[in-house]
Amino acid sequence: MPKITDAFVKALEPPASGNRVYYDSVIGGFGIRVTAAGAKAFVLNYRAAGRERRYTIGTYGKDKWSVELARKRAAELKRQVDKGEDPMGAKHADRAAKTVGDLIDRFKDEHLPRKRATTRRQYESILERLVRPELGSTKVAAVIHDDIARLHRKVSKTAPYQANRMGAVLSKAFSYAVKLQWRADNPVKGLERNDEERRERFLSPAEIGHLSTALASLNDQRSADAIRLLLLTGARKGEVLAAEWDQFDLETGVWTKPSSHTKQKRVHRVPISAPALQLLVNLRAKADAAADTAREEGLSVPVSSRFLFPGDVKGSPLSTIKKSWATAAAAAGLNDVRLHDLRHTYASILASAGLSLPIIGALLGHTQTQTTARYAHLLDDPLRAATERVGAIVGAAGSKGADVVPLQRAGGRNRQEA
Repeated sequence: MPKITDAFVKALEPPASGNRVYYDSVIGGFGIRVTAAGAKAFVLNYRAAGRERRYTIGTYGKDKWSVELARKRAAELKRQVDKGEDPMGAKHADRAAKTVGDLIDRFKDEHLPRKRATTRRQYESILERLVRPELGSTKVAAVIHDDIARLHRKVSKTAPYQANRMGAVLSKAFSYAVKLQWRADNPVKGLERNDEERRERFLSPAEIGHLSTALASLNDQRSADAIRLLLLTGARKGEVLAAEWDQFDLETGVWTKPSSHTKQKRVHRVPISAPALQLLVNLRAKADAAADTAREEGLSVPVSSRFLFPGDVKGSPLSTIKKSWATAAAAAGLNDVRLHDLRHTYASILASAGLSLPIIGALLGHTQTQTTARYAHLLDDPLRAATERVGAIVGAAGSKGADVVPLQRAGGRNRQEA
C-alpha cells in the first residue's frame, strides 16, 4: 500500500472498466479513485453505526483538490468519525433538506452571472414566474420526471413555446444540482418538447418604408434611433442597447462588439454601412448640441454618457424599447412583426442581393454554418436571375439558327486548324 503523492496520482492509469481505488499507507481509509474514463477523485472509507461508508472528498486536478488538501480533509473527517459523527449521513441530510427554491437561489447567484444580461433576465423570469410557485417548496432530491412533465403540460396550454424554454432552463438548473451533489440525476432528461415551427418573417421594401415613417413620428426618438440601428446593422437588441461609443470607429466605419455583449462570447468586428454611420454621427451631434445648449443657458452640463442610448438611470443604458416598438409597429401596420424580425430582414436583404452564406454569417456574428443556413432559400432569386441570363443568351442564339462557331485556342488557331 503506497503513500499517496502527486507523482503517484499523476502516474495512475485508468482501469479497463469500472473504477479502482488505491488506498493511502498513512491515513487509513483515505484513497484515490480512478475511473475507466480517467477521472480521479479522493475518497475516505470509514464505518459509522456498523455501516461501511465512502465519502467522496473531491476531484483531483488543477483548481480542484490537491493531494495535500485532500489529505487534510480526510484527517478532519476521521476526527469527526472518532467523535461518533457520520459525515456522509450529514451530507445526505443536507441534500435532502434542499428545496427547488434553494436551487433557484443558488443557480441565480452562482451560475447566471456568467450569462449575458438579456439571457439572465429571461432565465430569472422563467424561474420566478413559472417554476418557483409550482415547485419552490419541493425537495430537490424528491423531484421526479413526472413533476417536470406535469408543469410543462400546464404551461403548454397557454404558452407552448415558453414551456419549451422553461424545460431548457430547468434542465440547466438540475444539471447544476447534480454538480452540487444535491441529487444524482437530472429529472428533466427525456422531456418531450412541444413542436415548434421556425418563424420566418421578413419586411418587404414597402413595409420598411412604412416603418421608417412610423419611427419618424415617435415621441421617443431615442428608442426610434435604436430601432433604426437594429434594422441597419442586423445586430441583436442587447448588442444595440448596451453599445458604447468606444466600440465604434467613426472614421473607418467599424463596430467592434466585445465578447461580453455577444451571444457567441467572442469579439465581433463588423463594418457598418454609410446610413448606419450617418445615424451614429447624428447621435453624437445631438449629444454635443445638448451639452452646448446647457452651457449657453447656464445650466449644468450633462455628463457625456458612454452609451449610445443612455437610460433613465444614471450610468446605465436604455433597458427596453418594447413600448416604442409596439407603437411604431402598430402605426406601420406590422402587427405580426417582432423586433427580432428586423435582424431576419437584414439577412434576407443580403441573401436576396446574392451575397454568400459565409458573408451573411460573418456580418450577423454566427459561429455555426447551420445557423445561417435558414436563409439559403433566399439565394434562389439572384441565382435564378443569373441562370435566366444564360438561358436568354443561349435561347436567343438558338432561335436565330446561328452557326456553331469553333472555339479558338490561344494563338488564334481553332480546333479544325489543329
